[in-house]
This record gives sequence, C-alpha cells and structure tokens, in this order.
Amino acid sequence: MARANPSSTLFDKTLGNLVGAWKNISFAGRQTDGLQLSPYLHDRECETLLAHMRDCLSGKGGEVSARLRAAELGETYLKFNDEGRRKFLILLTEEFSSDNEAIASAAQQLLIAEEPSKRQKIQAELRDLLEPPQVRLLTQFNALPQGTQFLVDMRADMVRYRPSCPRLAPLDNELRRQLSSWFDIGFLELRRITWDAPAALLEKLIAYEAVHQVSGWGDLKDRLSDDRRCFAFFHPRMPKEPLIFVWVALMPKMPETIREVLERPDEAIEPEDAKAAVFYSISNTQVGLQGVSLGNFLIKRVVDKLSKALPNLETFGTLSPIVGFRKYVVQHLPVESGITLTDTEHDALKALAPEESPPELLASGRWLDDEALSQAAQAPMMRICAHYLTQEHRVGKTAVLNSVAHFHLSNGARLARINWLSDLSENGLRQSYGLMVNYIYKREEIELNHEQYVTRGEVSCDAEVTALLSKS
Repeated sequence: MARANPSSTLFDKTLGNLVGAWKNISFAGRQTDGLQLSPYLHDRECETLLAHMRDCLSGKGGEVSARLRAAELGETYLKFNDEGRRKFLILLTEEFSSDNEAIASAAQQLLIAEEPSKRQKIQAELRDLLEPPQVRLLTQFNALPQGTQFLVDMRADMVRYRPSCPRLAPLDNELRRQLSSWFDIGFLELRRITWDAPAALLEKLIAYEAVHQVSGWGDLKDRLSDDRRCFAFFHPRMPKEPLIFVWVALMPKMPETIREVLERPDEAIEPEDAKAAVFYSISNTQVGLQGVSLGNFLIKRVVDKLSKALPNLETFGTLSPIVGFRKYVVQHLPVESGITLTDTEHDALKALAPEESPPELLASGRWLDDEALSQAAQAPMMRICAHYLTQEHRVGKTAVLNSVAHFHLSNGARLARINWLSDLSENGLRQSYGLMVNYIYKREEIELNHEQYVTRGEVSCDAEVTALLSKS
C-alpha cells in the first residue's frame, strides 16, 4: 500500500519544483513562447501537441535541442488538468505505439532467412521495432532533472485514469516495465531515518503513513526513539523521497495488541536488551510504483541489518492488520457452508441474542459492544479468520485472498498467531473486527516457506493456527 491533505501538499511542492527546474531548461534555448495550450487540451490543439512530440522523437537539432523540447513538453504536461493529461496520455499511447505491420513483416522475414548474418540483421531490426517510440520519449523525460520523479507521478496519473480509460493499458504496462528496471533492488539504498533527519523528510513520514496514523510531531519523535527504528528505500534519482518505509519496535517479546507498540511504557527498553523486532507498519509512498516490487526486499534487508547491529534479537516478526476480513465475513458467513458455525457456537450466540440469526450477528459486529457476546464470538471468529488467511485463494492462483497475508507469505514468513481484539481503533474495527496477526521471519525458514507457498499455495503455520484450522 493515506490521508489526502498532507500528500496533496507534498505533491504541490513536487509539482512546483519540477516546473521550476524544467522552465529553466526550456527557457534557456526557447526560440518561441513555447507550447501555449489550454489546461483542458482542446481537440483542436492536439495536432500542435502531436507535432511537438514528433519533434522530440526526431532528434532534429541534436541532443541539446531534444532535451529542450522534452523539458518544454514535460512542463506542458504538468500544467494540464486531469482532462488535459488524460488526452496527452491517450495520444502518447495510440500515436506512438509499435508498428505491428512492420513487426509482422520482419518476423516473417526472420522465419524464411537462412544465412546467419541476415538472421542477425533482421533480429536487430526486430528488436528496434518491438520498442515503441513512446519508450524513447519516456527515456528523454527520465534524463531531465527530477525526470524520474516526473515519470513516477505520470504513472500515478495513469493508475487513476485506467479504470475509466482502458485505452491507456499499453502505455501503463510499458511504463511499469521501465520503472521496474529503473527501480531494481540493485539501485536502491536502505537508510535508517532518525529524529535528526531533515524536517522535510520527517514531514513525509507523517503524510505517507498508511497503516497507523501519526498524530503529530510528538508521536513521530516517539516512533524514532532508541527502542524504535524506521528504515526506508531511496533511489539515487529521488534522494529526498522515501519509496517505501517500515516502522520497527524493539520489544521484550512479540506483542498481541497494537497498544503495546504505540503506547510505549514510561521506561523504554534498551535496544541491547530487546528480544523481538516487530514490523508494525509498512507504507508505499509512490502510487506510480504500483506493481513494482519493493517491499519484498525491504523486510529481508532490515532483518539482516538488525541481526548484525543487535545480535541479541531472537525473533523477527510483524503485528499486521487483516484488511478485508470484515468485508469477507459480511459477504460469506451467512451463505457459505464452508465457514458456517458449529452447533455449539450457534447455540451459545442464540442464547445471548435470541432475536438475531447468529451468522448475521457475527457479520454485523454488534457483538463488539457486549462482553458476553464478544466471548461467545471469539471461538468462531478466530476459526473463520484462520480459514480466511490460509484457505481462501485468488481465483485460479496459489496466492491467498488477503493481500497483506500474501505479501508476507510470499516473502517466506510463517503465520504464527491470530490476535483477538488487537486493534480497537475505528480503522481496526472497520477492517477486521479488531483482529491482527503475527507473521514470523526466521532466516533459516524463509526460502523453504517461500517455495512451498508460491509453488503449491501451502501456508506455513504455527501450532496455534493449525489448531484453529483443524476445527474448521
């Protein structure tokens, strides 16, 4: 995987920086007043824009001129509103895609070519044809100051537009592939963020936190104290922008509730005395990097780093939300026989709330406000949750339905414990009736757990979870 207002402020700052940087480039060599297009990009203006795009790709005037034109084009895109940007991207998608007829002709020639030298020549031509012209334009943008950030933000626009504009799919897929290459793990730098970091960076942690809202600067300072850690990946072309970050709590043992993590004791534990490193929140900051694997490597890198720095640590694990569990129960519990209640569970709930159907009572969450009902609900809800996390898979795939579970299981974690009423915040109750889960990362198990999960869909579980499943 946030609140809108702080993120919007950060986006406005980024937009201002890009426009300023590119205006200086384009102004330096500008022979005219530049592209004077309306924010909506009216249909009558599209040909002017297309002509400028073609000039960017032609190489006319040499590398310096191409750079100036690309900066001017990028500056123009940033000034468009959503309607103008959508039209810009559609033009880039449909007017600068690969020439399918030329590709088919070259492929046919390759099939009948017999001489090795001729085959090699055709293969080279085919490789060039398979790269659509739009990729060359994206590469020109990437070469500009802060151009990588621009492309990430452009992809974020496409992610927003695609549901209502499927015509953008080819360009979106192409840009995602390019970003996957540019943001390969080999290019990323892992940094620990401390309270001494620049205020602008700390502000981004507050704005981008997507799991447990940071209530203010005092809360942030607590999360960056000696018994806490924050690690983030950075890219050399975006050195001031965290791409993904994880919060870690150093504790005596794995916690069962989020309060144990967020409401710290008066006397904090010394890092050297901690036995457990708890990953309690991971936030992706760039919508434009959706589909680009970053989190898969983050936890493993942090485990290695903490293991070396604090050899006393015995357990590495998470206290994770179960996003989507409540929605699943509401949709399935009253009708799906696979997760119906046992007679004992049904009778216990019926005795306490005779006017309601027990399945509908559980799905509604009204039992959360009644201690006796809550106790009666615990056994079936824990059992249903274990079933949901391990047995419900995406259609036709080995991946489990829950996205957070899939993330940790595919990383090689073990499902260790489901925690009852662990997060009683409004968000926690809305997402999962307050339930949370611990996933454990044991270095010697990671590879085996990963292979069993991705190849056969097998979920590694501790005995406590296995016992819940046996009652299903």
